[in-house]
Amino acid sequence: MIVRRSNEISTAELYAVLKLRTDVFLLEQHVDEEELDWRDLEPTTVHYFILDGRDAIACLRVLVDETPEHRDARHIVGRVVVSSDHRGKGLAHALFERMLEDFGGEPLLLHAQEYIAPLYASHGFVAFGDVYEEAGIPHLSMYRDGGYRDGEVR
Repeated sequence: MIVRRSNEISTAELYAVLKLRTDVFLLEQHVDEEELDWRDLEPTTVHYFILDGRDAIACLRVLVDETPEHRDARHIVGRVVVSSDHRGKGLAHALFERMLEDFGGEPLLLHAQEYIAPLYASHGFVAFGDVYEEAGIPHLSMYRDGGYRDGEVR
């Protein structure tokens, strides 16, 4: 597992992460939304990823927004992806466990593809609002309180 802030990630590492995201979101899922949004390079962005050789096989990023989109969550978890040939091996769980070591005490927000929401729920995220469509895929917004610990909110 590799953790890099935007100013620490190498060109090859960033390329591997962006290639994985492009392969899954654009080629596999046919998402037509803008994938490269420049947020990967913001000084506060933190990238979590797993490499197999030079290829990224799983990744996520954490962004920081000045103004919370929901409640008090200024940290947004996103671009969670695992390559098709490595799914079902617990890599997304591993990414979340590692990310929560760093950000578990912070309120967190994510926008989940509906089918994968149970994964996020297992890490303390709770869905709110209605299911909505983004890039042709049903999504749920999910929130995790900064006081969440081992299945309960303090």
